[in-house]
Amino acid sequence: MHPVIQQHPTGCGIAASALLAGVGYAEAKAVASALGIDASDPALWSDPNSVRRLLRQLGVALAPDQTPFDSWEHLPDKALLAIKWRMEGDRPFWHWVVFVRDGDGARVLDSKASLKSNVRRDFGRIKPKWFIEVCG
Repeated sequence: MHPVIQQHPTGCGIAASALLAGVGYAEAKAVASALGIDASDPALWSDPNSVRRLLRQLGVALAPDQTPFDSWEHLPDKALLAIKWRMEGDRPFWHWVVFVRDGDGARVLDSKASLKSNVRRDFGRIKPKWFIEVCG
């Protein structure tokens, strides 16, 4: 798996969905638009249902519930993580990233365009709040 870089400052959910579905950002954005989901819509990074709908449409199965993060060791081999979680007023916001554990080891694929490397292994700096297991 290789990171998909977000093309909009708020496009992390679209980029993570593209990565998990094995498609490019533009294709995932087009599918999102057809569903009424826009990169600038705060629901994309403040409500997991928008990303769940997009991933479902892209053929990616997710576990039914979010699971609180407790350790990197307890994560499934593939998961959608909510990091940089914060409250703005009465609404939570976060940044979507993808965690993968395979023959290349454990890593976080982060879509943020300004990162020096979008493949992250600096787990001590990444503070997940919760995750959604990617099934299959």
